[in-house]
Amino acid sequence: MAHHPCILRPRRLAGWLPVLALLWPLSASASDAHADPSAAVGLYLAVLLMAAKLGGHLARALGQPAVLGELVIGVILGNLGHLGVHGLAPITTDPHVDLLARLGVVLLLFEVGLESTVGQMLKVGVGALLVASAGVVVPFALGWLAAALLLPQASSYVHAFLGATLTATSVGITARVFQDLGRSTSPESRLILGAAVLDDVMGLVILAVVGGVISAADVGTTPSWSGIAWIVVKAGGFLVVSLGLGVWLSPRMFSLASRLNTGGVLLAMGLSFCFVLAYLANAIGLAPIVGAFAAGLLLEDVHYRDFRDRGEHSLEELLAPVTSFLVPVFFVVMGMRTDLATFAQGDVLGLAAALTVVGIVGKLAAGLGVLDKGIRRLTVGIGMIPRGEVGLIFANIGMGLSVAGEPVISKSTFSAVVIMVIVTTMITPPLLTWSMGRGLVPPQPAEPAESTP
Repeated sequence: MAHHPCILRPRRLAGWLPVLALLWPLSASASDAHADPSAAVGLYLAVLLMAAKLGGHLARALGQPAVLGELVIGVILGNLGHLGVHGLAPITTDPHVDLLARLGVVLLLFEVGLESTVGQMLKVGVGALLVASAGVVVPFALGWLAAALLLPQASSYVHAFLGATLTATSVGITARVFQDLGRSTSPESRLILGAAVLDDVMGLVILAVVGGVISAADVGTTPSWSGIAWIVVKAGGFLVVSLGLGVWLSPRMFSLASRLNTGGVLLAMGLSFCFVLAYLANAIGLAPIVGAFAAGLLLEDVHYRDFRDRGEHSLEELLAPVTSFLVPVFFVVMGMRTDLATFAQGDVLGLAAALTVVGIVGKLAAGLGVLDKGIRRLTVGIGMIPRGEVGLIFANIGMGLSVAGEPVISKSTFSAVVIMVIVTTMITPPLLTWSMGRGLVPPQPAEPAESTP
């Protein structure tokens, strides 16, 4: 019987293992003090990219999005140390790889933003606000309650902070699934992305409030509510100013840049615009991905039609090779940073299970905020489930806060949060794919063909 050439059979799959095996001892020696650091990073990227493509292939063979395979194979590679293979351990701590992974998720949100416009997002504005509000308030309350029941000896500050870690949504996972399934422009996708941006802002506000109260309690003073109010003003102001000013400024910038007589101007301008807004978002305390997504929303085909008129590719087409390189790095690295040994701790598993359940239920409740009858609530709720790197960032902040000399988030509590992040991240792709495959999402109408003159 003939085999389809695109299917990787087990015997062919086995052929990849010696390749990775050869790289393990090499990666162990790549950190030699006399070696050029770019050589080590290049080798790490070779492992990550091959692993990403292998994992993506296997996931697609099972009918799942490629991103799930990238995450799973990352988990496998990151835990080889438990089997005595330590050659890949430096990848998870290498600062250069970490930087590339962070750039990958920034570019992913920029790419997703390019597939929508400010006008389209405004159409789901009220719905996105309701979805985000439900997706923040319910997980926060349930997380606080679960922590109070399972950690009665801990202070209320710990309970509140654990609730705060459940508020933010890591939209990168959901965005990638919609992208893999060709549904990035669906009403559900736009609603989820809009809600996730507001969700991130609200989560930051809650984090600021809880963190301010904890910091004040640690030194025996009252919290600075004026400082917290200023963070709220900055967060809302960034979105309003960046979108309002950007709508006016971006077409003029690209029109001026089109006069430059050199290659690669459109891609350079697009990336620069993305990175500047990501930097500004980070500068005022928001996640860089919020700025990157805003940058993508602002840029429309009409803004760079001068480039198109002279036969150049669209910005989306120019960006594709860059994102296909960096985005998988982010997901594999995120998987590699998962330590399966934490699953062996009973008390950690109990807290992790509770946080995971309330985290899932809380975000499913976000679907109740959907007003449009043409948008399925379950799909929106599922799309809001993953916590990803955002939940880990919140937990890391908690490890740096203390009350009476005790850290708000202990190492064991952090492990429970990590497990919650892993589970919510891993279950979203198959659940989202299932919800679409079961016809829970109405099919998108075909785009009308452009008439030729």
